[in-house]
Amino acid sequence: MAPRILLARHGQTAWSLSGKHTGRTDVPLLEEGRHGAKLLGERLHRAPLDGLPDVEIRTSPLSRARETCELAGFGERAERWDTLMEWDYGAYEGMTPAEIQAVRPGWLIWRDGVPEGETVSEVAARADEVVSWARSADRDVLVFAHGHILRSIGARWLGLPLDFAARIRLNPTSLSVLGWAYGEPAIENWNDVGHLAG
Repeated sequence: MAPRILLARHGQTAWSLSGKHTGRTDVPLLEEGRHGAKLLGERLHRAPLDGLPDVEIRTSPLSRARETCELAGFGERAERWDTLMEWDYGAYEGMTPAEIQAVRPGWLIWRDGVPEGETVSEVAARADEVVSWARSADRDVLVFAHGHILRSIGARWLGLPLDFAARIRLNPTSLSVLGWAYGEPAIENWNDVGHLAG
């Protein structure tokens, strides 16, 4: 069976709630985010996934992703991987899109990157590394990470330029599945937050 990659975005934080770009700043989960992570874990441990017993699991080392992984019940099985860290937003760290537009009208991260941070090509290379790892064996993988890097992985899984990620939003504590259709890379499920309804 061709391998799939399951993408879990971390739970809600104060910065994700306010729309601030949260790259390498280690912002903790809100209580809402911790609760959502537990609900995500319950979903992943119910049929048909049944706890994903044969799945390889990796997490971003940043606390918001790592804690989401732990609260979902996968902390002991997960390997920390720096490649899953969020985009380094450089000078735009902690700014909202509106604040960035005020100083740089027309800015789009997927096209323009950020000053003093990672370039678009650097993020694409990290996303490609994750895709290559996920496809390297006959087993599914599960990753816990962040909005922009997970969207980047989605674009690169499909073989598309990174700017396609602008069109595939991700909510906190969402679950997405990238797989195959007729032998081609495909999105099986995207930005699913049904588990948050309880």
